[in-house]
Amino acid sequence: MRIFIMRHGEAQHFAPSDAERPLTAQGKMYSRQMAKQLASHLDGQLDLVWVSPYLRAQQTWQAMSEELPVPNTLMTVDDITPYGDASQVADYLKAVIALEKPQTVLVVSHLPLVGYLSAELVPGLQPLMFRTSSIAAVDFHAEGEPSALLWQENPVDVVQPNHH
Repeated sequence: MRIFIMRHGEAQHFAPSDAERPLTAQGKMYSRQMAKQLASHLDGQLDLVWVSPYLRAQQTWQAMSEELPVPNTLMTVDDITPYGDASQVADYLKAVIALEKPQTVLVVSHLPLVGYLSAELVPGLQPLMFRTSSIAAVDFHAEGEPSALLWQENPVDVVQPNHH
């Protein structure tokens, strides 16, 4: 099965609190672009989506959802904020996978959690660096062979043509 770990899109720096920082226009655009890339790996099926309660993560999912299959289960998970405990989140995720047997899971969260979570799921992996809107794909095995990092993709900078 596949677990896709994604960092939210680029967010504005100023808001009443960190949890309330909205996405920038570029953050929305890149999140949509990454959703199109992700859709090409999904085979028309998205079983489980976990999204951080923070505004920028919720808006990342909203921007992506137009390009992706409708998930069987969509959950806001309070434990996947920036300072969530990666080992607890990994254990919770593994328990849900064992119970519900999804084929595809997408987690939309934050640094540093996304980096630590990737390292928790893949033995021997150093925590990955994630740019905004970056996605890492993990080939996950509940038991037996170890899980592996398949790829990590970043949004491609879209160059605006100059109008003179």
